Amino acid sequence: MSVKDKVIEIVAEQAVLEPGDVQMDSTLESLGIDSLGLVESIFAIEEEFDIQIPFNANEPTKSDFDISSVATIIAGIEALMAEQNS
Repeated sequence: MSVKDKVIEIVAEQAVLEPGDVQMDSTLESLGIDSLGLVESIFAIEEEFDIQIPFNANEPTKSDFDISSVATIIAGIEALMAEQNS
């Protein structure tokens, strides 16, 4: 399963939606994911991909990790994985 497919699966699960309902330009907010769901999504992604996401749940807008859309989350994960593997 690709990074994109797995992230969409995790996000869809948090939003209680089908993966087909999650678009690349969807924001977590537009999918109905609240701050607790965001934190749970981050933890699930970290566990799935064995990475550490530089995310501060207390100040999400000041995070070094862009969570503005599903596409930016996927891009951030791919960059972290590439950095980890280099």
